[in-house]
Amino acid sequence: MSGLRRFSSRREQLDQVFLRDRLAGARRYDRIAGYFRSSIFELVGEEIGGIERVRVVCNSDLDERDFRVAQYQREIQLKARWNELDPAVEALLHRERYLRLLELLRSGRVEIRVVPRNRVFIHGKAGVIELADGRTTSFIGSVNESRAAFTTNYEIVWEDPSPEAVAWVQEEFDALWKEAVPLPEAIITEIERLTRRSEIPLRNVQEEPKKAAPAAFVESPIYRRGEQLQPWQRSFVSMVVEHRELYGKARLLLADQVGLGKTLSMGTAAVVTALLGDGTVLILCPASLTLQWQVELWDRLGVPSAVWRSNEKQWLDFTGSLVGTNGPAEILRCPRQVGIVSTGLITQQTAESELLLRLRYGTVILDEAHRARRRSAMGKDQRGEPNNLLAFMLQVAERTRHLLLGTATPIQTNVAELWDLLEVLDRGAGFVLGAQTFSVWRDVHRALPIVKGEVTPQNESEAWEWLRSPLPPSTELPWLAGLRTQLGLDQHTFNASNIPYEKLPEDRHLVLGEALVDRFFELHNPIVRHTVLRRRDILENQGLLPRVGVRLHPDRYAGPGTYQDVVFVNGLGLLTNPWFQSAYEAAERFCESLHARDKAAGFMKVLMRQRICSSFAAGLSTARRMLASAVPDDEDENAERVRRVIGKLTPDEIGHLQEIVEQLSSPDARDPKLDAVDYFLQRHRTDGRTWLEHGCIIFSQYYDTAVWLAENLAQRIPAETIAVYAGAGKSRIYREGESAFVNRNDIKDAVARRDIRLVVATDAACEGLNLQTLGTLINVDLPWNPSRLEQRLGRIKRIGQLRETVDMLNLVYHDTQDERVYEVLSERMKDTYDIFGSLPDTIEDDWVEDAETLRNRLEQYLAERERARNAFELQYEHDIDPNAERWDQCAEVLARGEVTDYLARGWPPPRVKPVVDRLALEEHDDSYASDH
Repeated sequence: MSGLRRFSSRREQLDQVFLRDRLAGARRYDRIAGYFRSSIFELVGEEIGGIERVRVVCNSDLDERDFRVAQYQREIQLKARWNELDPAVEALLHRERYLRLLELLRSGRVEIRVVPRNRVFIHGKAGVIELADGRTTSFIGSVNESRAAFTTNYEIVWEDPSPEAVAWVQEEFDALWKEAVPLPEAIITEIERLTRRSEIPLRNVQEEPKKAAPAAFVESPIYRRGEQLQPWQRSFVSMVVEHRELYGKARLLLADQVGLGKTLSMGTAAVVTALLGDGTVLILCPASLTLQWQVELWDRLGVPSAVWRSNEKQWLDFTGSLVGTNGPAEILRCPRQVGIVSTGLITQQTAESELLLRLRYGTVILDEAHRARRRSAMGKDQRGEPNNLLAFMLQVAERTRHLLLGTATPIQTNVAELWDLLEVLDRGAGFVLGAQTFSVWRDVHRALPIVKGEVTPQNESEAWEWLRSPLPPSTELPWLAGLRTQLGLDQHTFNASNIPYEKLPEDRHLVLGEALVDRFFELHNPIVRHTVLRRRDILENQGLLPRVGVRLHPDRYAGPGTYQDVVFVNGLGLLTNPWFQSAYEAAERFCESLHARDKAAGFMKVLMRQRICSSFAAGLSTARRMLASAVPDDEDENAERVRRVIGKLTPDEIGHLQEIVEQLSSPDARDPKLDAVDYFLQRHRTDGRTWLEHGCIIFSQYYDTAVWLAENLAQRIPAETIAVYAGAGKSRIYREGESAFVNRNDIKDAVARRDIRLVVATDAACEGLNLQTLGTLINVDLPWNPSRLEQRLGRIKRIGQLRETVDMLNLVYHDTQDERVYEVLSERMKDTYDIFGSLPDTIEDDWVEDAETLRNRLEQYLAERERARNAFELQYEHDIDPNAERWDQCAEVLARGEVTDYLARGWPPPRVKPVVDRLALEEHDDSYASDH
């Protein structure tokens, strides 16, 4: 072979005169390329297929730190980059290319690796070829192996077969190859899927329901970003579809522990039922979670929804637009198939809650279902009257086909609370607890010893009493299928209470003897059948979740100078100033004055205390809005009650609010939380790095606090990119004295790429926010709800977290109610790996009047909860196969446009009756659920 040769696409056709000729019959090919794309072997696939060993090293968008984490996280990042192309277009236009690429990758002779972007960015292209006769040659140029590179683009190539040139290029290749990691199997799986991809109409999945979930979501945003639903989430969705087919209705209680993604599990399942034509979806949750639900559905699943805004009597569309102008009656005209409504409307018995009971639904979801309970003292066996939420659920259950209840704590302090939820599931169904009159399962005191295994039926006759209603499905055990056949009952009949023991077949003692074996009723009962519970420790032990510790700050027992000039009084609250103390005292007097004239205004004390204890900015904004007779932001659940209270303020109350404004408006009223956050970000070190270097997420309950903090940090750290992650239309980025509103997804993507390492977020938007690239968390305020704190922590304590122990800072002001609450809670936050495990999920408002009351109530509550749990341990799924039900391999898909269009339809408009009643609305026809 002659010496140095130069090639230019301006002078000659490169695909004819260079690479193809060199690779024909070659033995080995090492290639430094650009990004890995499907077109990488488009031109020379046939030649490469005959080479014994082909190695290609490519660029990636991965940070070097991502290379040190678990393979799972690397695959997410790399697949997200790969998935930037439209799968519909790729599969339709380039199927042959993908087939050829897949064949090469599966051959075992082609190996591809990728390098981290900050280690090196591959721009130069080069290669070494060992020719058929054993000689080697090298080349350098701008060209890739795509058809466009050789036939359309202007490209240049220099070929040099000299030993020194070959050695030089080989050394460069080997260095990059050593730094690189293999191309993930997930990308090869996606390539294979695209070779088979076809779009099917919605009617196909309606005829084969098991296809619905993977077909609808394999190309949803969560999968396009390289992630997927977790195995336990997919399992729950499949269970809903199975129960739909078996019982005709799905009635399930999802009791997964906090942080395991109940929102995504239930939301996905409900959307599947809507796509199957079962009817509209109503999601009921606390007001503070309504926007979380909407964000999760759209950002993760691409599902449009609308949130009912009680303040405005309008629907808030997923685009951020308010829809409707008809007052309370507008709640019947949800503009999307999925409507999200605050449970506060139900607990307050508003006109809207009455209206909701006039509709029929395909699926109803109740999040935080433990709030639906009876009015009775903790630990008492007496069962009081249902509270407003439980009473509503017992009614709406009869007006929906499917019903999903979600709570991490189905048992608070009394096992009977679980039976209340099972009763809700059973309403309008009958197969959960059995016949209203005859089923022994309805008596919690008789059923509980059976479920616990403390008591077993003594003979076949007693076993039949427990077995006949509800009759277990034939799918549970083969002998149950045989018994059904003998009784002439089909697989959709679940009540045999009309068949006495004496009328059973003659060999009944043999058949029912199976029900007398050890633990039968422990494993086969209505609770196990209709309750799903996954525990974090089990998932951690299976390697499905990371085991990450938490280091708590401030450390009450840290030595002097640990936090330098940030003063934590007694290792708890931040030292404030006279202006805040005066404002806080004025807030307390304001609350006392309200309570003196209106006992029902007690909720305002919690509202006012939590807002002024969040930040000076939130306290100032709240007082100003109340003086203007405006409801503070983020208070949709209490909007009506707040409006009534502030609409008739007395002169004294107005004076107290004016005092708050005057004190907190003073230039000297400097908020110590800003200095504390700044110190921890830029000066405090753990594991040898500042918190900013680790990456930090800062959480607040209130948008006022989040924006104030972000704006001030942007002034102090102008070169740092700071993101505010909030509800629809409120997210923004700050840098170098400028700010811009951005899409939430842009922030998530930038954090994943490590382009952003400081995020300030509101609770309303944190669901589905995966921030494992950040290693520290600051709670700038503390909701009196430990489960909310656990959800915040779950944003960084997840698969892909680099740190074995993350840091969490909790900020409260000294000498406030917040500090007194936190003092008691922090005494129990001892377990590094389960820091909230010794706390109740919710702190009741009347527990926090003083530290001793709170301490006593916690002791009482936790003791009773432990007794209840010891008395009744829910069955849960011990083993979860992560490779079961691989939606990411689904090739028959629903077009995203068809899914979105179908779900973007509104609820059918109600017919109006010309009557004098104040709502003047007619109830929907009962055929709605099946017709729509």
